[in-house]
Amino acid sequence: MLKNKTKSQLILITSLIAVFCNLLWGSAFPALKIVYAQMGIASSDLGGTITFISLRFFLAGLILFVFGLLTHAPLFKINKKQLLLITILGVFNTTLQYFFFNIGVNNTPGIKASILGQVGIFFSVILAHFIYKDDKLNLRKILGLTLGFLGLILINLNKSSEGFLQFRLLGEGFMIFSGLVSTLAMFLAKRIGKELPSIVYTSWQMLIGASLLFIVGHFMGGNVRSLHFTSTGIILLFYLALLSSVAFCLWYYILQFRKIGEISLYKFVVPVSGTVLTALFIPTEKLLPVHIIALLLVALGIIIVNKKSQKTASSK
Repeated sequence: MLKNKTKSQLILITSLIAVFCNLLWGSAFPALKIVYAQMGIASSDLGGTITFISLRFFLAGLILFVFGLLTHAPLFKINKKQLLLITILGVFNTTLQYFFFNIGVNNTPGIKASILGQVGIFFSVILAHFIYKDDKLNLRKILGLTLGFLGLILINLNKSSEGFLQFRLLGEGFMIFSGLVSTLAMFLAKRIGKELPSIVYTSWQMLIGASLLFIVGHFMGGNVRSLHFTSTGIILLFYLALLSSVAFCLWYYILQFRKIGEISLYKFVVPVSGTVLTALFIPTEKLLPVHIIALLLVALGIIIVNKKSQKTASSK
């Protein structure tokens, strides 16, 4: 789809896809708030939360798998080395990321949880600097990161800063681990994508990672029978699975055409769009002018970083 495009067209299309993916991930915020209330999952019920997430991602993998069968994707043309890499990807991206994140966010107070939830962006930019010769850290990336970070601070001004200087392994430590494994997963996905279509390894990694996560949830006391499957809850579960399948498949696809150090900055869209969409769909949440300013700061940071890419493209 993108292989025959010019460099400038490639940047524009992949940028639009990246925004779309992160808007989808952002829409999970209000959907999860509603579905947890519908299914009776308390924030302190880690076993129930992890069990639900495992169902979401297994269903997401199943959706991609069926679509792959219908489009004749080479789902079974995988060698042993590729299967090993896909399994590691599933463990990193689905099992470990969401295990660490859900425990970490329950043990990290206020604004710090929201900030550490996006620590993967910084890991991605920094690691890309050392791994890829053409993806070095520069002034534009630093400015883009700064603006995105400011936007992140703005949308969290109303949250408690209590315990901001504390550090607990099961809190802040697990949030950092979550960001790290999600970053490593992105680099691994870029590596696997050189050999396999994104639909193939995305579907398999979700099925494998979600199955392992389900086992973890079971040992933490999670039980599918304890979930209250209302009609609204089931619809939202399918929506969450669908958005995950589409977003991850597209995100991994465009990784083959963009630098990780640049594309990672789009993930600042997730918390901002999540806050805005939550305010729009949940009556008890309020949309404030500061949220719009945060969105503009994130957008400006992304534009600044991509302006360089477009200039480079036009000069070639």
